Amino acid sequence: MSILKIDNLKAAYGNIMALKGVSLEVNEGEIVTVVGANGAGKSSLLRAISGLLPKKDGTVTFMGKDITKAPSDEVVRLGIIHVPEGRQIFSELSVLDNIKLGAFTRPRKDNLEPDIERMFDLFPRLAERKQQKGGSLSGGEQQMLAIARALMGKPKLLMLDEPSMGLAPIIVETIFSIIEQVNKDGIPIVLIEQDAMMAMDVAHRVYALETGLVSLSGNTEDLRDDDRMRKIYLGG
Repeated sequence: MSILKIDNLKAAYGNIMALKGVSLEVNEGEIVTVVGANGAGKSSLLRAISGLLPKKDGTVTFMGKDITKAPSDEVVRLGIIHVPEGRQIFSELSVLDNIKLGAFTRPRKDNLEPDIERMFDLFPRLAERKQQKGGSLSGGEQQMLAIARALMGKPKLLMLDEPSMGLAPIIVETIFSIIEQVNKDGIPIVLIEQDAMMAMDVAHRVYALETGLVSLSGNTEDLRDDDRMRKIYLGG
């Protein structure tokens, strides 16, 4: 069953077209990765889905509901949670308070403690540092915190923008292992990633963007052996 369906989506920064007619689909239980060079439109795609970038044309449908014109706060309340590039945690707040803020859309009567403990099970480093300020964490720990905060919102779709950026390889492995675990727990994921090989190791399907358009798409196993994909995106 389709969770997210995008058809001919066009979006722009002023007169500069970032997306020129992108179509893609995310189904239940999938990790779908979007790969491409800098400037291909990857981050713009997530911003358009989230309602942060004005759409010029096309449609965005989420769980059967047309959300093309929905404002960003409504998109979040519907269950699309976006972890942006750069993490954007609250540096002066503690790790614990950052995590709690992820639940701001949930009813006040919700008991957050079981979910907070679940986050600390997923991210033991955060448990060790729960009273530290977010800004005192390493880059990898901040990325873990950004994902934990997003999960507190109980996403029906999680969108991750460049989670490996600027991180040491061993930390990237940890982050991607957590991404796979979150997906196994039933959350579909849209993964934006410049490291196409790493992304395709965990994703079920892939869309390759070039200058605001989908140039290739398909199952990761099929495209891993595709000559064009290897040459342009995988360095082969």
